[in-house]
Amino acid sequence: MFFFFTCGTHIFTSRLKGYENVTVQCQNCGNMSGRVYKRWEWFTFCFIPIVPFSFKPWREVGCHICNFYQDIKYRPDVQNHLGQGQGLPMHNYGPPSGHGGQHQFK
Repeated sequence: MFFFFTCGTHIFTSRLKGYENVTVQCQNCGNMSGRVYKRWEWFTFCFIPIVPFSFKPWREVGCHICNFYQDIKYRPDVQNHLGQGQGLPMHNYGPPSGHGGQHQFK
């Protein structure tokens, strides 16, 4: 009698909660296609996930064009987006603070 078993790994990927609408520039290829993902690698037996390789999933910026992943701790532009839900960084286009265009009369 012959039994055939397969073992391996599988990486589960999903969008990181709070960063669903964030799109940033990829540090590798320069395209505006970087999305924030939660990735978790598991040991599989017969294509069934059995044991995770770590207790915490990776929190990374991933590019679907060049398949480059980078930890978000190296991306301060991404960390500033938490809870804002905006795709591109917003720049301060108004007048400098303290010069708000309002005149004070004495």
